[in-house]
Amino acid sequence: MNKFNLNSLIRDNILNLDPYISARIEHNQEKNYIFLDANENSFGSPLSFFNSYNRYPDPLQKKLKKKISEFKNISSSQIFIGNGSDEIIDLVYRIFSQPGIDHAIIFPPTYGMYEVCGKIHGVDIKKIFLKEENYQLNLDEIEKNINPHSKIIFICSPNNPTGNDIKREDIEIIIKKFTGIVVLDEAYIDFSNQKSFSVEIDKYPNLIVLQTLSKSWGLAGLRIGIAITSQSIIQWMNKVKYPYNISLISQKIAIQALDNRDLFFFHLKNIIAEKEYMQKSLNQIPIIEKVYPSSANFLLAKINFSSKNLYQYLMKKKIVVRDRSKIILCNNCLRITVGTHEENEYLIDQIQKYSKIKM
Repeated sequence: MNKFNLNSLIRDNILNLDPYISARIEHNQEKNYIFLDANENSFGSPLSFFNSYNRYPDPLQKKLKKKISEFKNISSSQIFIGNGSDEIIDLVYRIFSQPGIDHAIIFPPTYGMYEVCGKIHGVDIKKIFLKEENYQLNLDEIEKNINPHSKIIFICSPNNPTGNDIKREDIEIIIKKFTGIVVLDEAYIDFSNQKSFSVEIDKYPNLIVLQTLSKSWGLAGLRIGIAITSQSIIQWMNKVKYPYNISLISQKIAIQALDNRDLFFFHLKNIIAEKEYMQKSLNQIPIIEKVYPSSANFLLAKINFSSKNLYQYLMKKKIVVRDRSKIILCNNCLRITVGTHEENEYLIDQIQKYSKIKM
């Protein structure tokens, strides 16, 4: 049985933290209170038609959490909203890892911010590479590398930049055995056929599931990251986060988007169809050695020649993709996001022209 003890993982300075508490947490802002607590401009802003913006936003984003809970069938009390998933990753390090003592485990190739954020906090990063043949977890190596200073494990599924789902049974093994915090990043889960772990939070007290409104919901400019986890972990996140971390306008627009589910599913269907079109088209181009299976809204394509040269050629044609050739196990690979049909047609046409030059 997993002997998970939440308090034993938390930094001493966090355990003893006396957090900043906004008076707005203690009151229901729907009621007709006179707010004289936060030194706001009570006369309003110069944007008179947006007069409500002279007030600070709800620090706990209650309306937005309610909308997310309804859509995902998860209790609002198990939802934390961050300024992008990057803020949540930062909070996990700040709460659960002792700088210079503890380490986090990541599985390259994967999302770069797990490592960058760890280094910012002075936390050692232990890398256990995915299996080269299928980009899956190496469970034997993971078990060998876990020790008492292993506090956090980051798993990205579907994985970025490879696009594949990590085997569900392997993820379950890690969650059940590991006595630290497991962060499962499901930023691309809406594009996948794999079932989200978010509906099983009650089974796993050490699990934090990350999701976002940046990808499938098309709200990257709002920076709405979501953590789905136990109430105990969320209490610590609320203690450590900045008081008003999500702007009022971001909360309002996100709520409006979540009310427009038909358009969300319409766009989701189109993205998946376009991905299939791109995969089929790219596989017919001689310069493309392989297009990896993807459960995300992007494709990882391996190039027969230098991916850097193709990347630079596409830049000249005003097409921006991501050259991942410097990433472990992604030699001569480009990561290509699914665009509109017109954008994808133009991309395919330009790669075909480049291929003819090279071949």
